[in-house]
Amino acid sequence: MLPNPEPIRENVIVYTDPERCLGCHSCELACAVAHGEGLGLLDSVARRLPLHARNRVVVGDGVTMPIQCRQCEDAPCTFACPTGACRQAGGQVRIFEQACIGCKLCAMVCPFGAITVRSEQAFDQNARTHRGVAKKCDLCADWRVANGKAVTACVEACPTGATRLVDLKVYRQALAEARARELAQSHRHMRLPV
Repeated sequence: MLPNPEPIRENVIVYTDPERCLGCHSCELACAVAHGEGLGLLDSVARRLPLHARNRVVVGDGVTMPIQCRQCEDAPCTFACPTGACRQAGGQVRIFEQACIGCKLCAMVCPFGAITVRSEQAFDQNARTHRGVAKKCDLCADWRVANGKAVTACVEACPTGATRLVDLKVYRQALAEARARELAQSHRHMRLPV
């Protein structure tokens, strides 16, 4: 009998608790700076460099929270991409920009509207192409470690701690434990007929 192969771990995600999100846009700004030219906010503004976040804070039905790539396990963008630029790699859905042709199919099929296509180059009206490529949350490809945990720019910037990097196996375990506590508590107050 062959041994069972190690199951593939699910992609980690950036999770935001909508009850703790203030809608302050700190995560957007931190994302834009992290994906800028490495100059920081003040230098980028002073040099009039464009800052583009890979997430965006959305308000709907009284709920405010950032929207970014959900790192889908069966990502529609990976199937729609004609060049294979969108694909699963390293525990996330990645866009290999050198293979991207900017066709926008990934943006069209993303169920969360988390992908944009834009050019990082100065506009040249005489150019044959805009050199636009798909951009989305890349989980800050060069994760930083703070207090022994991997963090992204948006996680570090959140003033309320509403945003965090989540391993879904750990998340589901915590959720199951919370539900078990709720059930145990409700059973303590229930009297069943004998």
